[in-house]
Amino acid sequence: MSTVQEARSMVMTLSASERASLAHELILSLDDPMDTQLTASQEVEIQRRLAVVREGTASGRPANEVFADVRKKYV
Repeated sequence: MSTVQEARSMVMTLSASERASLAHELILSLDDPMDTQLTASQEVEIQRRLAVVREGTASGRPANEVFADVRKKYV
């Protein structure tokens, strides 16, 4: 059995949330942050949103609602 197959077998024993977290980390590992160039206004917006989250005043929506809206708009 190959290393990839062994890893896949082990990963499939994890819970759905653990697999999602791992998948997220793996996807991020494919991106080189140095390839991303933000405009000044994008950087300002990121910092604003980060401050809202850190202050605890951010509001969110359940993912199923967000995905339903995306499906309506694009599918």
